[in-house]
Amino acid sequence: MFRIVEARWLAPEVKLFRVEAPRVARKRRPGQFVIIRVQDGGERIPLTIADSEVDQGTVTLIVQGVGKTTKLMNRLEAGDSLLDLVGPLGRPTEIERFGTVAVIGGGVGAAIAYPSAVALKQAGNRVITILGARTRDLLILEEELGAVSDLLIVTTDDGSHGRRGLVTEPLAARIDDEPVDRVLAIGPIPMMRAVAELTRPFGIPTIVSLNPIMVDGTGMCGGCRVLVGGESRFACVDGPEFDGHEVDFQVLQQRNAAYRKEERESLDAFLDPNRTACRAEARP
Repeated sequence: MFRIVEARWLAPEVKLFRVEAPRVARKRRPGQFVIIRVQDGGERIPLTIADSEVDQGTVTLIVQGVGKTTKLMNRLEAGDSLLDLVGPLGRPTEIERFGTVAVIGGGVGAAIAYPSAVALKQAGNRVITILGARTRDLLILEEELGAVSDLLIVTTDDGSHGRRGLVTEPLAARIDDEPVDRVLAIGPIPMMRAVAELTRPFGIPTIVSLNPIMVDGTGMCGGCRVLVGGESRFACVDGPEFDGHEVDFQVLQQRNAAYRKEERESLDAFLDPNRTACRAEARP
């Protein structure tokens, strides 16, 4: 069991957890993730390690309640425990002194971008962070990312905070104003695809972090298969970060939607078990 020592809301449906996992805290590197199970018989889900405190033996996880398991986890509080927490898994972010690096976090992708931004700054890079969300209430880690960035640009779709618009707009402006040596984009698939297409004509190396369906995190199940450069790769062991110019985002989106009907049914049963039971009884 892995005890939760802190649990607090960052935004609607987005919750931060600090969990006791001393061996993971010692070994984790930016970009890596863990696979957790909330309860016996439950689903295994991957969560990126947003931070760690080695002296306290904790890792920080940020969870957006979308499906059954993430909503179930977000009901936990400090003092509760996770049944399983396995990691660190995946290849860490490549950290070197590249020059000027644009780090782009869309929505809860900011939680994945944060540790990489910290490491890139410590390596001597100029870090430009572009943080985006649909609305102000959904922005997370703005203060934390601002503290490790040479320049922080915030965008919201509705203009409720920062600039109105998409993250690609200030990125395009920065590329026009100064040399950008590398881009790291983490967030919804359409956002990562748009960033990759923007940087492609300039030949700017662009790394994206993929979060496909994943079960075991060791490459055995094949659920996290992605198409990169025309070849099948496994996000859990070959990634989760890949060259954004080589990723087939259409295939990625199709695979992520493969079990949407089952995921919806599972969530409905979790949120309203009585209603689901009545539907079952009504079937001929």
